[in-house]
Amino acid sequence: MTVEPVLSSPRGHRRPAREKDAKALEFIEEMTQNCDSVQERVLGEILSGNSDTEYLQRFQLSGKTDRDAFKAKVPVVTYEDLEPEIRRIANGDRSKILSSRPISEFLTSSGTSAGERKLVPTIKEEWNRRQLLYSLLMPVMNLYVPGLDKGKALYFLFVKAETKTPGGLLARPVLTSYYKSDHFKTRPHDPFNVYTSPNEAILCPDTFQSMYAQMLCGLIMHHEVLRVGAVFASGLIRAIQFLQLNWKLLAHDIETGTLNPRIADPAVCRCLEERLRPDRGLAEFIRTQCKGEAWEGIITRIWPNTRYLDVIVTGAMAQYIPTLDYYSRGLPLACTMYASSECYFGLNLNPICKPSEVCYTIMPNMGYFEFAPHDLQAPAYPSQDSPPWLVDLTNVEVGKEYELVVTTYSGLCRYRVGDILRVTGFHNSAPQFRFVKRRNVLLSIDSDKTDEAELQGAVESASRLLCESNTSVVEYTSYADTATMPGHYVIYWELLGKHEENGPNHEVLDQCCLAMEETLNSVYRQCRVTDNSIGPLEIRVVKTGSFEELMDYAISRGASINQYKVPRCVSFVPIVKLLDSRVVSAHFSPRAPSWTPERRH
Repeated sequence: MTVEPVLSSPRGHRRPAREKDAKALEFIEEMTQNCDSVQERVLGEILSGNSDTEYLQRFQLSGKTDRDAFKAKVPVVTYEDLEPEIRRIANGDRSKILSSRPISEFLTSSGTSAGERKLVPTIKEEWNRRQLLYSLLMPVMNLYVPGLDKGKALYFLFVKAETKTPGGLLARPVLTSYYKSDHFKTRPHDPFNVYTSPNEAILCPDTFQSMYAQMLCGLIMHHEVLRVGAVFASGLIRAIQFLQLNWKLLAHDIETGTLNPRIADPAVCRCLEERLRPDRGLAEFIRTQCKGEAWEGIITRIWPNTRYLDVIVTGAMAQYIPTLDYYSRGLPLACTMYASSECYFGLNLNPICKPSEVCYTIMPNMGYFEFAPHDLQAPAYPSQDSPPWLVDLTNVEVGKEYELVVTTYSGLCRYRVGDILRVTGFHNSAPQFRFVKRRNVLLSIDSDKTDEAELQGAVESASRLLCESNTSVVEYTSYADTATMPGHYVIYWELLGKHEENGPNHEVLDQCCLAMEETLNSVYRQCRVTDNSIGPLEIRVVKTGSFEELMDYAISRGASINQYKVPRCVSFVPIVKLLDSRVVSAHFSPRAPSWTPERRH
């Protein structure tokens, strides 16, 4: 099924159905037509608003709010550069360190620092700005998919664990903060934005109860559902897998009008009891659709009025596109906005496009944006003292790739976000970007991000268990296997033993899997332990000489023998097949790794 756009852009000739939508689209036009002047104003507001902070005073701006002074004096930084200041705030220092306004909480980034989530400081006022971007999404979508006010959205939304820093500030993921805010909980009724999931189910901290309640409500209202979604593609696939495992229980509840005893959260029970009535016909319908082994098109079979799927399928999430196409019979995949813990950036003005064509228009009022060229000539971390290599938002060039650098109202100045973007064009004077990848990230299944250094450390930690058998890891590479649900990390090992007959046994290699998981970052371990969004890590031991064959294959495809390096992550199907054909044994973690919410600093 395809959805033909009503308009090719917000500047089309058909007038929006609502005055509210028309004003939102006019706002987009105003911001993007005057992109550079908006950026200049935003930077001035940030610098004047935070002029008395310890951080900005360090660079002796002397009250200057112009771009030239800012660029000449303020360095480009990474999270590690700001960690001393962040540690002070987390430990309870309430002085004006990064922001003149009080830091209200920390948003935990899925990017990691020393194996832990990054703590991104934010201020209460920032939610007004982010809510503004949310308010633009449906006016754009309504141009492409009319009639969304005639039904509901089945979105699988969840809160994640939160903790407090020693100074008493909350530290939690940005979406958890949003779902628990009044902006979400007391949002005004909007016929274009009605969810099947009650707030009580979304806010339930127990993953099983939350998913069960949201799925149950989605099934009860299956004819009213016009769009199905989750934040990430992996989350929607996890919901379908949940249905595969629990459809009998759900059908029983619908048939009898009674609630499964595993649902014990009082608030969830109350809201479900209001919605649950005996419906034998619906229960039989669900059993008929789910009892077979073929689940092709299950989304369109159970929710037949679904117009599109609302999920992020860019970057690492692109690996799930074939599975989503299978479950939905090729429904459009809408990526509506681009955001991070540090800042919300922009929106997709053509949301019903092919996943390979998704690009985001940066909204210049969200923060001040600069771009570091990402190419072979630009060093990874040029000198912080003099960064003329940064490019302003309106000066980027189509076809080139850049790393995003952001300055926010919350006090981050010239902060390297780590996202690599490619410029695809312009909407008015605002550039449009395609998300390419996270800098240095090798493996990702869900919200986890594992880089090469972390993978190397995990392999080294696990290989210590091989010492007793006089065995070592000669070479290794990795692969994010999403053919299984949930997906999991696969690590290919080629081993060298002094005495092959006394090599490591199966139990030792299983423990090596666990040792690797224990070394990986807390985001990965949380996904394994509480979210169940990543399966047990697998080590596949390959025959001796397998990595030489891998090199031969690469050289046959044009790689230089002098410059060849073993890739630490592979995704090219022929290479994965070559390695799998050489596997002599496979091993899995015998249990989940340890994980507890971090108490930072």
